Amino acid sequence: MFTIRASTQRDDFSLDVSIEVASPGVVALFGRSGCGKTTLVNIIAGLLKASSSYVEIDDVVLEDSAANIYVQAECRRIGYVFQDARLFPHLSVAGNLSYGLKRARSAMPRTSFDSVVQLVGLEALLHRRPHQLSGGERQRVALGRALLSQPRVLLLDEPLAALDAARREEVLPYLERLRDELAIPMIYVSHQFDEVLRLATHVVLMAGGRGIAHGPVEVVSFHPELRAIVGPEAIGAVLLGSVEVADENTGLAAVRIGENVLNVSLRGIRPGAQVRIQLLARDLILATVRPEGLSVRNVLSGKVSRMASDHADTVLLCVDLGGPQVLARVTRAASAALALRTGTPVWVLVKSVSIRGHAFVAPRGAR
Repeated sequence: MFTIRASTQRDDFSLDVSIEVASPGVVALFGRSGCGKTTLVNIIAGLLKASSSYVEIDDVVLEDSAANIYVQAECRRIGYVFQDARLFPHLSVAGNLSYGLKRARSAMPRTSFDSVVQLVGLEALLHRRPHQLSGGERQRVALGRALLSQPRVLLLDEPLAALDAARREEVLPYLERLRDELAIPMIYVSHQFDEVLRLATHVVLMAGGRGIAHGPVEVVSFHPELRAIVGPEAIGAVLLGSVEVADENTGLAAVRIGENVLNVSLRGIRPGAQVRIQLLARDLILATVRPEGLSVRNVLSGKVSRMASDHADTVLLCVDLGGPQVLARVTRAASAALALRTGTPVWVLVKSVSIRGHAFVAPRGAR
């Protein structure tokens, strides 16, 4: 469990945030620049002292100003990955990783050198120096070094911000592996909402030094502040499904999502595997009668569970698929013509090419 409460005043900026989230998982801090995300993670790391604070991670109290408890940063067992990798230029990749082991002190080992090297794909890079690495490779070394310090929590402050799109796509699968294969809680800061959609298990929306909304992505997506920040193109939902059938000839996998089955382009996956599916609101089409004779392979049945004004000409709808929920954007004219309201049965049309699917392993010890 993350339990974090912090308030502080710095010049003309004030921070007052309270978070309580089950762990392990990925808690994403999202908001405009200057809303207090980095200030908050620095308080958690012990790099900044707040006026009033309480930080507890998995039953270990790291800070409690009321009880005069304050664990120094170097003793908190927190792995911190910054925007820039901050590697030691005079050390090889292996040397930088080994520095993480030295920082572990007497902590019970959760990850070994070899397992981390394999997890972040550094086998062929161990003898190189930082200047011989790409930006994505340097960030993977920084991730590995943080993991080898045997942290109780991993803080990632915009770790992909300095990378171009290609390098971001190179690193993202490794972040997914950290989330899926290790039971290490993570707090993730990003300005890219597609990263949040892909990685986060819980989102905290921040504005003006306050936590103004938190919860699953599909819940936070209804908050007007989030929609104002990311714009209509990035709003969506992430679903967790189970593969029922995988056809290597077509590359399609039939994934059970609530009461529906979704056909997703996924190769090299086996029946029974769990998959995270990302669906953007802009890509979904709604119908009030079951459509026939279409090339669209995915027609999901559900009912409207929530509606909200989106922009002057559009409405955002939450559709319950029998447990899982998706977000769809339609024009006000279409909503009126279809007489959409809470409880209306609908069919959701999804093109296979618009679906992003990623294999997912539930974190060990999740609760």
